[in-house]
Amino acid sequence: MEWAIASAAFLASAVEFVEAFTIVLVVGVTINWRSSLIGALAAAATLAVIIGTLGVALVKWVPLNDLRLFVGIILILFGLKWLKKAILRYSGLKALHDEEAIFEEKMAEVRAQGGTIAPRIHPFGVARRAGGSIYRYHLRQQL
Repeated sequence: MEWAIASAAFLASAVEFVEAFTIVLVVGVTINWRSSLIGALAAAATLAVIIGTLGVALVKWVPLNDLRLFVGIILILFGLKWLKKAILRYSGLKALHDEEAIFEEKMAEVRAQGGTIAPRIHPFGVARRAGGSIYRYHLRQQL
């Protein structure tokens, strides 16, 4: 049974790593690599300091069952929030999250302000999480 717990924890960590790596990659490609790498290193250093200072204290002074209960309650609260959103969207009481509509709205705002949209680099397969992607706009213009 320990292998199942270890593999689940490894896969969850791998998902978080890929998510963080994607953010660093997008910031590096769209803004600049220097700020992207400095931000990643600062985040890693902050995490190391937090683990170094609070990790031992948590294990030493907080009972493990109380810590598990606290983390479980937090996870349940987040899950219930997402479940509520899903139910409201499915029932039609909340609008569906449409990435294409959000992208078109952002492009219209940029065009209304007189801005032009031209990516500095044309990477293949880079997707932005928030607000759509300039790369998709560039591909549409080529088609």
